[in-house]
Amino acid sequence: MQETNIPKVYDPQSFEKKWYEFWEKNKLFHAKVQKDKKTYSIVIPPPNVTGQLHMGHAMDNTLQDILIRFRRMQGYNTLWMPGCDHAGIATQAKVDAALREEGSSRHEIGREKFVERAWQWKEKFGSRIMYQLRSLGSSCDWDRERFTMDEGCSKAVREVFVRLYEEGLIYQGTRITNWCPHCNTALSDIEVEHETEMGHLYHIRYNVEGTDEYVEIATTRPETMFGDTGVAVHPEDERYKRLVGKMLVLPVVGRLIPLFADEYVDPQFGTGAVKVTPAHDPNDFEMGQRHDLEQILVMTNDGRMAENTGLYAGMDRYECRRRLIEDLKSRGVLSGIEDHEHAVGHCSRCDTTVEPMISKQWFVKMESLAKPAVEVVKNGKIKFVPERFTKIYCNWLENIRDWCISRQLWWGHQIPAWYCDNCGETIVSRDDVTVCTKCGSNHLRRDEDVLDTWFSSGLWPFETMGWPEKTEELKQFYPTSVLVTGYDIIFFWVARMVMMGLKFGEDIPFKHVFIHGLVRDSQGRKMSKSLGNGIDPVEVIEKYGADTLRFMLITGNTPGNDMRFYWERVESARNFANKLWNASRFMLMNLEGFDKDFVPEQAEYTLADKWILSRYAHTAASVTKNLENFELGEAARSLYEFIWNEFCDWYIELSKARLYDKENIAARKTAQYVLGYVLEHTLRLLHPFMPFITEEIWQHIPHEGESVMTSLWPDGENGKIDAAAEKNMTAVMETIKAIRNIRAQVNAVPGRKSEVILFFADRSLKETFVENKGYLASLAAAEPMTVWTDSMVKPENAMTAVVSGVEVYLPMAGLIDVEKETARLTKEMINLDKEIERLAKKLSNEGFLAKAPAEVVEKEKEKQKGYTDKKAAVQERLTYLAAL
Repeated sequence: MQETNIPKVYDPQSFEKKWYEFWEKNKLFHAKVQKDKKTYSIVIPPPNVTGQLHMGHAMDNTLQDILIRFRRMQGYNTLWMPGCDHAGIATQAKVDAALREEGSSRHEIGREKFVERAWQWKEKFGSRIMYQLRSLGSSCDWDRERFTMDEGCSKAVREVFVRLYEEGLIYQGTRITNWCPHCNTALSDIEVEHETEMGHLYHIRYNVEGTDEYVEIATTRPETMFGDTGVAVHPEDERYKRLVGKMLVLPVVGRLIPLFADEYVDPQFGTGAVKVTPAHDPNDFEMGQRHDLEQILVMTNDGRMAENTGLYAGMDRYECRRRLIEDLKSRGVLSGIEDHEHAVGHCSRCDTTVEPMISKQWFVKMESLAKPAVEVVKNGKIKFVPERFTKIYCNWLENIRDWCISRQLWWGHQIPAWYCDNCGETIVSRDDVTVCTKCGSNHLRRDEDVLDTWFSSGLWPFETMGWPEKTEELKQFYPTSVLVTGYDIIFFWVARMVMMGLKFGEDIPFKHVFIHGLVRDSQGRKMSKSLGNGIDPVEVIEKYGADTLRFMLITGNTPGNDMRFYWERVESARNFANKLWNASRFMLMNLEGFDKDFVPEQAEYTLADKWILSRYAHTAASVTKNLENFELGEAARSLYEFIWNEFCDWYIELSKARLYDKENIAARKTAQYVLGYVLEHTLRLLHPFMPFITEEIWQHIPHEGESVMTSLWPDGENGKIDAAAEKNMTAVMETIKAIRNIRAQVNAVPGRKSEVILFFADRSLKETFVENKGYLASLAAAEPMTVWTDSMVKPENAMTAVVSGVEVYLPMAGLIDVEKETARLTKEMINLDKEIERLAKKLSNEGFLAKAPAEVVEKEKEKQKGYTDKKAAVQERLTYLAAL
């Protein structure tokens, strides 16, 4: 038996850090390779090395921690692999900013020094989010922490790149890519977020060479016209059939360009004629390929106009648009401008409007990689939870385009390709190259670009376990059990991992994909810096504790659906923790004489004991089933209801009489045993959700073992389920609640006992109530209890209620102070009369009725009716009292 009680006030700050340090110091999170044990593994979605904990991280990692703690207690050999991503664009931006503050730049110090500075930044600031995850309670195997640019991951990335290149699946090509003028790099399609914006459609006349005729085109981006190398119309468009093949004069520039027909053109859009700029639009690029059009790049990488734009050279693209429109007007070739709503691509990192531009980049052919990734989901080898995300995933992969993987950055995995200045050979190698393999020259340049961050994180499930070496960790923990992630990165990351896992890990990377929604603000808006509506989870933890934040995030949470953050829900979760804390204090204060070896015989259990043990067994089964089905919110709900309503509000009250009875030692010991058993095992069930408070309480109450975290998950408890006890105890409890409600309704004198007469429609309940009438006496002040027989007459002046199988009669004589209650009700009647009279005058006032809005008048009428109804109820009560 423990010698000390827990403090009176629940103060999570006093023990949360202590227990995390205890778990980590004793390596309770660490996974060892144990071939004889069943395994359960998760790889963390690696947060950016630049990141700090936000509500999305808190949600995602709480879900993972619940699953890993649950399986650890079930006896699995569990691995939760932690780590972070090098975040190419974001980290480079941080180091660039630091250099600017010093009056320098990366170009001034050079690539080698810049990369050194980036590593220094990573070592200084990159661990911040890892420590914040610890404060949340995340039970990761920190001894195995990985970084996407550590030595092992770098080796894996290079191996994958070279293999794909050798198989012809990686190639270099000049194609349209999404270009961010701010980040100065190409982006993949999924790094572009399209937002609907109100813009303009500019109608411009392109004159037919040598005639007064013109073709009017409509465009949203007139500044790209310097790169126009044609105008396209649909082959069946009668308006332009006779002009197809003619040459048009490009306004301002004066260059001649052809008018041609292509089925891509939508005759219903704009004028049915579209300018074709192959170097600045993906669809124009494809048309240009079909019609052998020249590709003319008219912008620089920073979004300014190129030298070939004449007077507009050096202008920002939007300044050029404004000036160009003025010039077109003055030349009389601008037919008009109309408002036009359209989708505009923005860089997902910096929100700059993306510019489609032609450039030479590295690409991965996706078709052969995507097909098996679709098949393993369709055949159920990988299951999405909820299942509806399967269709979204498959649709995207079935329509996937080649992936642009090169980025014009200095921070990241530099592409392992070298170019020979003498013979022009391109050499891709696992090892650094100093001599050309074709001509023997040592005049080699390494490709300056780095790989897309998602290329390395796509290898995460197997690169973190030592691949390409065939390690023992890979053999035991790969494929992993589940991936927990938000629906917003299914394309960024989930699909990449499936493709790479099947290709190189030689198996699926995970068996389940557990999708959760976003945490939104109370108005349903996405949390963002621009809106200023973000909630810092670290601040919530510092004020309320990690357990409160975790329980708030999980209750009411359903797979795949967004949830809203309400401070009221935080308060509710904190109140739940307080409730559990106080219940535990009560038990610890009543452990005098506790015998840890004592186990009651079946005959020693009271109805309340059998009932709570049965309800606990049901809860254990429900929580287990829901966790296995990824219904974590439902598992938390059942625990909340059991702990708050059944254990704290009912069983503790039902057990007090025996706990306080110093004479009946056997009854006291049985109550202590049941209270202790249920609390200790319930703490185990609750531990994955609220790890800190459960550890703190568990260490104080009678227990065995080092930590609740390593205790066994409650299993095989079905033998405690007792349907009869549950039915009988429920009838007793409902009767107690009915009596309490009647007493409250009639304003009964507190503490004054009242007779209760019971009629049993369900005769099987009679014996139960006779044997357990003490519960009615102690919890409802109902004493004596009389069983109504057929020979009895219905009691007069009694309040009644009907519950499951029982009719309850509560005689009023002696229950209330008639004189005092009559005086109170008479006073209330006077006040009601005043209000009714006041409202009657107001509603008969013609001036009020004429000026007041209809809804105000209606509200006053509703008030009048409410007071009138209440007066009738008070009058009925006074009449009843007068008859007593």
